[in-house]
Amino acid sequence: MAKTAVVIIDVLNTYDHEDAGDLVRSVEQTLPAVVHLLEEARARELPVIYANDNFGKWRSHHGEILDAALAGPHARLVEPVRPDEDSYFIIKARHSIFYETPLAYLLGTLGVDHLVLCGQVTELCVLYSALDAHIRHLSVTVARDAVAHIHPDLADAALRMMEINMAARLVPASDALH
Repeated sequence: MAKTAVVIIDVLNTYDHEDAGDLVRSVEQTLPAVVHLLEEARARELPVIYANDNFGKWRSHHGEILDAALAGPHARLVEPVRPDEDSYFIIKARHSIFYETPLAYLLGTLGVDHLVLCGQVTELCVLYSALDAHIRHLSVTVARDAVAHIHPDLADAALRMMEINMAARLVPASDALH
């Protein structure tokens, strides 16, 4: 039987970048689904793994990243998805949650062979992470209503690529753990 982990990508965000307005609007729509998925994963005692950019501050740790995001102008988008004491946390440098991170080792240690992806940004980090999971022979589910985008047309194309090229299962967050 497959062991599942929920991976939440880049939700601890300061939204201090050029295209933040578009992303914020999308996050506002996807936030309830992300919260639902988090609550369900925690209730089932599944591993919840946060994979997050470190805002270019290489000495930072997850507490500093969370504090920076909560101090930003969109803390209301971060507070509901903040890590709890049982969450795992991976700092990433690039788009993929796997690139130069210990995630593959952590998943092996936990016996995980199925990832449920949610978070941001669909056409960037979610897409590249799904590809890297696929080439590592992990099965992938994308909670399509729990991934935020900057460019809707690119997000639609990315979801289609994940489904067709990477055999990802695309479902609503309410069905992602079933």
